[in-house]
Amino acid sequence: MKQLFEFFPILLFFIAFKLYDIYVATAVVIAATIVQVAYAWFKYRKVETMQWITLGLILVMGGATLYLQNEQFIKWKLSIIEWLFGVAFLGSQFIGKKPFIEKMLSANLTLPSLVWRRLNTLWGCFFLSVGFINIYVMYNYDTDDWVTFKTFGVPALMVVFILLQVIFLYKYIPDTEE
Repeated sequence: MKQLFEFFPILLFFIAFKLYDIYVATAVVIAATIVQVAYAWFKYRKVETMQWITLGLILVMGGATLYLQNEQFIKWKLSIIEWLFGVAFLGSQFIGKKPFIEKMLSANLTLPSLVWRRLNTLWGCFFLSVGFINIYVMYNYDTDDWVTFKTFGVPALMVVFILLQVIFLYKYIPDTEE
């Protein structure tokens, strides 16, 4: 349910774009992200760091899109977010005792340190790659195609990547029948 709630601003962006245009969609995603962060604050009395960063980027890049009537700003937001994730994952291997992926999954999975580092590197490279793919799509396709890529292509890439991770990790999952 939480992942669905995190996806709702993107879905509203897509719907508003299809019904109106990129500028209305940008205003909608700004409002939806504000509502999303406010809801998290009132429900949990806590907002995750990435939600604050996303809100900040939405306000800055979306605001620039609306103020300057230039859709490139909102398109760049996706790459910036993905690159921040990528740098955070790769940097976590050098800062702190555990890479991000180990901090996130170690309660459910036991892996050798080298495997955690490889997995973390793969995630970091994945996020960096998605940022560059977004740049390619935004400069080589029209806005309609970019919106479809952002709404459905990026999540599809994530699903494929996660499935590849499951295959990679399969040999480390304990056999519960023994």
